[in-house]
Amino acid sequence: MSMKKIVFGIVVIVALITAGVYQYIQYDTPVNAKENNIKKVTKPFKVASIEFNPILNERDKNVEALAKLTEEAFKKGAKLVVAPEMSTTGYYYANRKAIEPFVDTIPGKTTDVFAKLTKKYDAYVVFGMPEVDKKTNLYYNSAAMVGPNGYVGKYRKTQMWETETHWGAWGDLGVPVFDTELGKIAINICMDSAYFETARLAGIQGADILAFPTNSSAQAISALPARAQQNGMYIVSANRSNTEHGFHMIGGSAVWSPEGHKLAEAPVVMTEKEDVDKPTITYATIDPKQYNNKNKKALKERRPELYKELMQYVEPWDYTKNTTPHKVVAAALQYEPVMGNKAKNKEKVTSLIEDAKKQDANLNLVVLPELSLTGPIDNKKDAKSFAESADGETVQFFEDLAKKYQVSIVAGLVEKANNHLFNSAFLISPDGSVTGKYEKTHLSKADEKWATEGSSLPVFETKELGKIGILIGEDAQFPEASGVLAVERADTIAIPSAWNGQYGGEMEISKKMSVNPYPDGSMVTWDAVAIGAQAYTVVANYVGGDQHFLGGSSLYTIDPLYGLDQPVVAPSNKEEALVVKYETLQNENWFNQELLLLSRRTPYFVPLIQE
Repeated sequence: MSMKKIVFGIVVIVALITAGVYQYIQYDTPVNAKENNIKKVTKPFKVASIEFNPILNERDKNVEALAKLTEEAFKKGAKLVVAPEMSTTGYYYANRKAIEPFVDTIPGKTTDVFAKLTKKYDAYVVFGMPEVDKKTNLYYNSAAMVGPNGYVGKYRKTQMWETETHWGAWGDLGVPVFDTELGKIAINICMDSAYFETARLAGIQGADILAFPTNSSAQAISALPARAQQNGMYIVSANRSNTEHGFHMIGGSAVWSPEGHKLAEAPVVMTEKEDVDKPTITYATIDPKQYNNKNKKALKERRPELYKELMQYVEPWDYTKNTTPHKVVAAALQYEPVMGNKAKNKEKVTSLIEDAKKQDANLNLVVLPELSLTGPIDNKKDAKSFAESADGETVQFFEDLAKKYQVSIVAGLVEKANNHLFNSAFLISPDGSVTGKYEKTHLSKADEKWATEGSSLPVFETKELGKIGILIGEDAQFPEASGVLAVERADTIAIPSAWNGQYGGEMEISKKMSVNPYPDGSMVTWDAVAIGAQAYTVVANYVGGDQHFLGGSSLYTIDPLYGLDQPVVAPSNKEEALVVKYETLQNENWFNQELLLLSRRTPYFVPLIQE
């Protein structure tokens, strides 16, 4: 099937279904998700991911083989087993007629097979399968959970890939969370992870574990460290490791910690020649004491009142979007701040911009770290002494630099406005005018001592660069913020930062997984902004100093996994102007912001914007 047909299919199907789904969706809390006095496990327990390659059109044989593998994992002590997407039938079906002989109800005959095992071993299993709904005779790409007392619940894939739309209906259950002895368990399936919202819906309901059946060629499983980290939950993923109808699945089944650390991983097989048809069982240990972690606590700092745009579905008639790609040459300035000394920091900034212009005369965007001329501030007294208005000395300094070097500049300061202090960033155009201002909306612990929260997540339109959104520091922790910028069609996201490890962490996905490998020092949180919003993301961070800033100023791109583009990351210990190049939009790529927004299942995102 041609890419044009695929795109057209997504546009039509999503537009029609999204328009109609508002009429019948309801947001009832699943019975299983209610507190119900279940005796919880308190000691660490073993989980298993089964990398299982079903035989297409052989449901009975597949169920029998998968049951044997599940029992093997149970015998070795696993209390939770996760198997791949569509593990009872194989993945590719051309239409409803092709898959009709192999669907089953949930609960039904298939879940009954596993219920005997889960009862015998006092354990749980989650596996993917095609479901038929008795009332409507609609088919779904679903996953079932079975436990010691039998059938627990099901999940219907919310964000489908094109292949499944030829036979399946879009999931209509939201993301239920099931309260079990092992903790609160939710399920996402494969393409769901390309959309932060589906994992987030589990996170805000307090999910401790996300079971993740998948048939992934890279995109779905590469997002999992970020989804674990963003929501403070363990993720147990199960993939396939062979090729079906020309679609190669790369293995790499893994278990991720709530910090986004890799606890265990099956081998990654990147080519059809490496196919592993034999099943692989990967084990790891989950510690319930880690359920209450800093990343989960950070969910309380979400600001749903700012996220209303996540519910907007303008596609495919969005006439406000930019349709012209822009070639950007950007410099992320990385330097050790002389704390509180504006004059010294001005010298550093000027020198670095001069160096960047020498590196590439076509430089047209410069991004500086947070609070660019003072360094971070952690008390109200200093904040007041450094505070300026929007037409003060600092903004004037950057206006002069923008005109001199004919570049757009994103730089920050302590702004005094309407008797409040803000951690603000300004976008200044090459003619020296202020194009826009952003006030940090998700404050750090240091910010909270002096700053007022911003009240919006704007995107600014420029002639030279297209549409630019700005996040500052901790804003990047909250995927809703970059999600709003995507809905508002940001082509580029600039992130002035003062990062010393207080959130995020180094990416731990297998280097084999990406055609253009991530550089050493790549940071999960910043990469998640770029891929999640499908917007090129330029990060400027400090280096060194008493606060041990970690550098890593960078460009994160929209598709290094399949070879479109290449992230670039500066060292952690060196002052420099990191010059990077990219072209916005990438309208011809297999996945981009346009397709992301066309396929978002907004009716199910309501809980994310409820205050």
